[in-house]
Amino acid sequence: MTYTINEAAQQFGLTAHTLRFYDKEGLLPFVSRNASGNRVFTDDDMNWLKLICCLKDTGMPIKEIKQYCDWSKQGSSTIEERKALLASHRKEVLRQIEALKANAELLTAKIGFYEDPGNVRLVEELARRGAD
Repeated sequence: MTYTINEAAQQFGLTAHTLRFYDKEGLLPFVSRNASGNRVFTDDDMNWLKLICCLKDTGMPIKEIKQYCDWSKQGSSTIEERKALLASHRKEVLRQIEALKANAELLTAKIGFYEDPGNVRLVEELARRGAD
């Protein structure tokens, strides 16, 4: 199956402009064009785009995604480099997840504090005194 740039963009919650930018930056090296010069996305291209969105959404800089794309174009001789880049990025994503969990726990504790009527009265009293 093939997809137009608008269909591909819609599937990933992007704009056609963003996909054109990604293509210009070299992130879509395998996307071909039809006789009219329009980009045509195949199922394989959509899987590639899914990975790019994953990397971008998890904070990988465009420059590193471009490096990954360049290595992919070079074939199996760069598998170790690609694997190392993804492993390093995964480690950073897991670190971010742990930090987010800790922040969520702090927020949960603060919400719990405000759900206790005694604490609400204390906060109101401190506010009246100007010491919240």
